[in-house]
Amino acid sequence: MWQERRRTQRQVVNSAARIQSHVGSPVHACLVTDASDGGIRLFADGIDLPDEFILVFDGTGQAGRKCRVVWRLDDEIGAEFIETSE
Repeated sequence: MWQERRRTQRQVVNSAARIQSHVGSPVHACLVTDASDGGIRLFADGIDLPDEFILVFDGTGQAGRKCRVVWRLDDEIGAEFIETSE
């Protein structure tokens, strides 16, 4: 039986975003399907995504969030937000 392991409830987002492997690297489009306070689920079709990356939501004007991949299933990825000491 499937068990929810998230600490906070997820929200459906279905929003365009961009992924960078590091600051200054090329950006790649993706679709964030849902998010919680701790992380996101996204589709990154045809992207060789590193284990850590920066996620920037389109049209928000907010700085990117650093993420760490938790699981992968084909082009679908689950990642947690990670804090930076910068």
